[in-house]
Amino acid sequence: MKVILNNGEDKMILETINKNRKIKSLNNKEKKILANEIREFIIQIVSKNGGHLASNLGVVELTIALESIFDVNKDKIVWDVGHQCYTHKILNGRKDKMISLRKMEGISGFPKINESKTDCFNTGHSSTSISAGMGIAKARDIQNKDYNVISVIGDGALTGGMAMEALNHVGSTKTKLIIVLNDNEMSISENIGGINELLTKLRSKRNYRKTNSLGKKLIKKIPLIGNNIVNIISKTKDAIKQIIIPGMYFEEIGIKYLGPVDGHNIEDLESIFSKAKEFDEPVLIHVLTRKGKGYKYAEENPSKFHGVSNFDIDTGESLNKKNKDYSKVFGDKLVSLARQNKKIVAITAAMKDGVGLSEFSNVFKERFFDVGIAEQHALTLAAGLASEGMIPFVSIYSSFYQRAYDQVIHDICLQNLPVIMCVDRAGIVGNDGETHQGIYDMSFFKIIPNLTIMVPKNFKELEDMMEYAIKLKKPVVIRYPRGGESNVNSKKYLPISYGKSEIIKVGSDVTILGIGKTVAVAYEVAKALEKNNISTEVINVRFIKPLDQATIINSINKTSFVVVVEDNTKIGGLSSSIKELIVDNQLKKLTYKFYSYPDEFIPQGSVSELEEKYKLDIKTLIKDIKKIIKTVK
Repeated sequence: MKVILNNGEDKMILETINKNRKIKSLNNKEKKILANEIREFIIQIVSKNGGHLASNLGVVELTIALESIFDVNKDKIVWDVGHQCYTHKILNGRKDKMISLRKMEGISGFPKINESKTDCFNTGHSSTSISAGMGIAKARDIQNKDYNVISVIGDGALTGGMAMEALNHVGSTKTKLIIVLNDNEMSISENIGGINELLTKLRSKRNYRKTNSLGKKLIKKIPLIGNNIVNIISKTKDAIKQIIIPGMYFEEIGIKYLGPVDGHNIEDLESIFSKAKEFDEPVLIHVLTRKGKGYKYAEENPSKFHGVSNFDIDTGESLNKKNKDYSKVFGDKLVSLARQNKKIVAITAAMKDGVGLSEFSNVFKERFFDVGIAEQHALTLAAGLASEGMIPFVSIYSSFYQRAYDQVIHDICLQNLPVIMCVDRAGIVGNDGETHQGIYDMSFFKIIPNLTIMVPKNFKELEDMMEYAIKLKKPVVIRYPRGGESNVNSKKYLPISYGKSEIIKVGSDVTILGIGKTVAVAYEVAKALEKNNISTEVINVRFIKPLDQATIINSINKTSFVVVVEDNTKIGGLSSSIKELIVDNQLKKLTYKFYSYPDEFIPQGSVSELEEKYKLDIKTLIKDIKKIIKTVK
């Protein structure tokens, strides 16, 4: 891959770096060429594999400058969220492996300590890098070691409560830690709130500095008194700063503030990083970058190119046909419900577009709340709204609900408040890997008192469950997967009724229990088994809590063979519920087989690859069940 300079000179700096040429030996001109080559390379890779494009294009120069000034084999760089680490990986021996980015057994889209010693800390969720960096720095000091610790955090991540807690601690300890604030004015969706307002003011500091420098030069030219005036102004500098430069916020809590600096100017970045190394106290460097830098379509629409599937480079259009998905169905239905009921409000945590709430945010501006990367606040905000008669729908990805577990227990369920928690991206999500798989929510929600948990098998059930949740007037979880629905051709549809399952197909040899997306899997397996004269009963469980024990027990007693298929970890999910049901009701003389994900972190890979790997695919289920029935008979 080549970058052609204006003078026609061809350079292949990236290839020399990949062959162990030290980045520190490059001059500034070569580093600029390298930045262009890396951008082109990233665009090529992500266009084929999918991944986080805009965030990675925005930090190319920042990464080059960091790794020019610091020694990544000794110093520790912690990347917040970690989805912007592609340049770091390319510069540290993994360029040739990037073709496997996000594929099964390939390079991860996030930092992984098992990939390279230059990845010092695994990340995948937001607002963690300052806390982790502080811990690493403290360990360094206790052990009398000598290295720099750099925590890179985005302005969106800074809205997270954990980041603010970490800043508070860092400022009070005077520990040497370098915080790089990558300010691109975006997270997954546009940033909001007071922190964003603070950063907006900080961005204007460059204008202040230019004006201040020019002002001093002009004043000094005043005969006799010019220098004295400048000295008087200098003595009152801190007071002026307090009024004009909001960077004093960081100074006041004990963190040295430097910047803002152009995040695409390698020379300026290297200069400020070198300066930061000289301080024996915490330093925050405010870096201004542009998300999607260098690729027109990503610059114009960074939210769309935050996380993408494979796409056409020339047009920026996805190569995957966009079908209707659960997020879109949820968003459309909520708009419809909100038109009828003025008490309905929607809440999300910096993922408005991802969860399907864009239209709602436009139509009902006063009833929409994007709280930023602050899931804990989102849930307790919902509790407060519900306590005053509002009907809050909170839509957050499954893997991010983990961050607000106490609020669900203490603020919502303990008070039995009617908050409707919509869990998007439930189950296996695929190529983002361990940090994003949504296979724990059924388990951690199930043990909470007062909580009803519903799981739709298709779009219609999602819409019906949303309507039913409003009428229920209790804490409710509705979980659904990423992507579209699978077809279940049941002859008749049973309306939603509290704690009641739905018999999709009647049979006498085996009972298959499916929930959510696995109902379609169970139905396909049943049709195949029927061709082998195995009469199969399929039950759409619908409610993981409360469980429809009567219907399930009647079916199990009839067939004496129960199979559970779920997209959750085996501990605490539907499989565990059925085991408890069998023991509690002393059901005997029966055969059972449970298909779920094991008690381990599930790696990256496509959904179909992972289902096959963990024996949750249709072919494996048919083969297994036929074998078991043959053995039993």
